[in-house]
Amino acid sequence: MAAEVGGAVVVVREYEEKKDCKAVEEMENRCEVGPTGKLSLYTDQLGDPICRVRNSPAYLMLVAEMVVGEDKERREIVGMIRGCIKTVTCGTKLSRNANNSFKPLPVYTKLAYILGLRVSASHRRMGIGLKLVRRMEEWFGENGAEYSYMATENDNLASVKLFTKKCGYSKFRTPSILVQPVFAHRLKVDNRVTVIKLGTADAETLYRRRFSSIEFFPRDIDAVLNNKLNFGTFLTVPKGSYDAESWPGVDEFLAGQPESWAVLSVWNCKDVYKLEVRGASRVRRALAKTTRVLDRAFPWLRIPSVPEVFRPFGFHFLYGLGGEGPNAAKMIRALCGLAHNLAQESGCGVVATEVANREPLRIGIPHWESLSCVEDLWCIKRLGEDYSDGSVGDWTKSPPGLSIFVDPREF
Repeated sequence: MAAEVGGAVVVVREYEEKKDCKAVEEMENRCEVGPTGKLSLYTDQLGDPICRVRNSPAYLMLVAEMVVGEDKERREIVGMIRGCIKTVTCGTKLSRNANNSFKPLPVYTKLAYILGLRVSASHRRMGIGLKLVRRMEEWFGENGAEYSYMATENDNLASVKLFTKKCGYSKFRTPSILVQPVFAHRLKVDNRVTVIKLGTADAETLYRRRFSSIEFFPRDIDAVLNNKLNFGTFLTVPKGSYDAESWPGVDEFLAGQPESWAVLSVWNCKDVYKLEVRGASRVRRALAKTTRVLDRAFPWLRIPSVPEVFRPFGFHFLYGLGGEGPNAAKMIRALCGLAHNLAQESGCGVVATEVANREPLRIGIPHWESLSCVEDLWCIKRLGEDYSDGSVGDWTKSPPGLSIFVDPREF
């Protein structure tokens, strides 16, 4: 796909690792996320530009290459985009069971996701971003995707305008990214609960039985749980109800579950890419360092220290958060404490998760507002009109539920 822009030809083509890796990395290094003159977030992809989609069932990366001169020897990568496709839950339908009662069953759709759209600062406002999006959507359509969505900061006006005004997307969901720093001291986990690490088979059964009707639940949850980046799935129950030795398995657990319980899984993003906060003043850096020094020297004081985020740092992502009962939020808090300690052992700077803004368990998730994004904006588009509406109808017009399932492979 080629188009003439300002006397030069822009070619949109598939990314070639051996040929393009260095040029892509150099271009991304020049593209900071965040307003100029303020704190910005830099992503170190550890030499793998496809790292954030590589674990998805199907993925593609495109680059926009500027070709200048009659001999076409001057070539420069000026833009890029990544996309992936998977099958997720978009709604539910009622099914009558043997007891003559109705049970909600998930309705699945093939969903595409756009991320990592970048255009070099010197080549913006030339329609390159639009060309990249349109070519990626063509690939989505060729592979049977029914919907496409993207995520951006709510105040990223340029991105919002491109997708909603020019590409036909509509604002869809506004989940929150909640970030907790990893302190030098360990957190105490509530001794009134027992934490059980589930095997992947039990974890899959629990998620399919209890969470498969939640929006964006991946149909291939087994692939997620068996991925080498999955750190584990952890279940909390009241102390005295179960322990690792007496654990009967998920089937028996669900048949006679305790009054309250909670679950979450941990994904190791640290081995995929690292983040770095840039643009901080010397004073801010010094204050942050002082809190870390004090926390290490006096861990029993449990000082809430600021992690070293001004250098590349790794993190763990918490996904599949859920639970039932009046104390489920307290049990999620206990699991977040465990996750913090696991992240500390792994040398991470923060622990992050993303939940719906109406998520009932949100009150149990510890986080710092200064590090979090209260309103992440997801925009969606229906790619074709020839798909069957089924029992859900047009998903883009559906109201939000209480929860969403955020796939860690694409965070």
